[in-house]
Amino acid sequence: MKTGFENLEVWKKSCVLCAEIYKYFRNNKDYGFKDQITRSSLSIPSNISEGYERSSKKEKHRFYTIARASTGELRTQIMVGIKIDYIDKEVGSRWILETRELSAMITGLMNSTNAQ
Repeated sequence: MKTGFENLEVWKKSCVLCAEIYKYFRNNKDYGFKDQITRSSLSIPSNISEGYERSSKKEKHRFYTIARASTGELRTQIMVGIKIDYIDKEVGSRWILETRELSAMITGLMNSTNAQ
């Protein structure tokens, strides 16, 4: 049975979104945009897992803050991607909602860590 960050719903959801973005941009030739959007999407689950593995509340909070900030960065890139016709509007709108949900979930994770 899995233990640790692998059980966090926010980590699971962020991994799914990251994988979708990587697949979506697989054949995109704008390497600058592709690199930026995939890196910000990967930063979310990566920082959640790193924060979870840290021992102090302060360190956990720092990595969760970075993960939450990455949701804002990713949301901006999705919005730009829609405007420049790199991302289908329907797909992009769903991803925007997912980034907002992830941001709220990370805030909840931060609050639960502070309460411990």
